[in-house]
Amino acid sequence: MTALLPHPGAFAQGIFMYPVRVYYEDTDAGGIVYHADYLKFAERARTEFMRCLGWGHDRLVAELGVTWVVRRLQIDYRHPAKLGDCLVVSTVCDAIHGASIEMSQQIARGDTILTGLQLQIALLTPQGRPARVPAILTESLTPFLAQRTSQRPWTKHPSIQ
Repeated sequence: MTALLPHPGAFAQGIFMYPVRVYYEDTDAGGIVYHADYLKFAERARTEFMRCLGWGHDRLVAELGVTWVVRRLQIDYRHPAKLGDCLVVSTVCDAIHGASIEMSQQIARGDTILTGLQLQIALLTPQGRPARVPAILTESLTPFLAQRTSQRPWTKHPSIQ
């Protein structure tokens, strides 16, 4: 019997698309997604983005000696998601700096953008010190930088088309 695995997401035109369904556990008593659960949806999508590039958390630690944490997060809640909704979390890499990576994400239901996020991801050593983004990781992410604009982060969330 073939093992069933969760949907890993897919790349389309430099954007990583990750499907999410809203379950009862994600909602409040009114069937609306609880605000913190959007962060969980986004985290899963970032994890699968890196895994699809061949850089799961275990490989980052084992081969490069780094892990990543969210250093800064800006989130814009525009419309609510509801129980049973099928959502897509879109993830793009905006920029790579010395010890950090800037990413943008959107959570949408069909053509309606529900939530926009901008993040600064910091790379850390096992001792918790900042670590430079390794060249091999920069190589893996570079193809996904080409379609992004030079818009400054933390000012206005860029639209993912």
